[in-house]
Amino acid sequence: MNTEVVNDFVHIKLEGNMYVEESIILRETIIKSIEEGYKNFCFDLQSLNYIDSAGLGVLVGCKKRVAQTNGKVILKNLNGTVKEIIELTRLNLIFDGN
Repeated sequence: MNTEVVNDFVHIKLEGNMYVEESIILRETIIKSIEEGYKNFCFDLQSLNYIDSAGLGVLVGCKKRVAQTNGKVILKNLNGTVKEIIELTRLNLIFDGN
């Protein structure tokens, strides 16, 4: 997972497979960023091969938290299995994308 701040957005590039262990790390990263005052997140999923329900829960939780402050959550570069999972769960309807 790579993280950088660009133009008031926290960009997080997810890689490999996201299971419970990786989800815990991602959640901590998001919480820390929110505590630092950031409210806009962009998740690059191009190199993510798989995401389980724990990972989806972290993304949804991030969306709910930043929605309270009119923040945005963008999912970009959806492809393969991850794109299918996001669409199957209809989460593509609640996240911004590009």
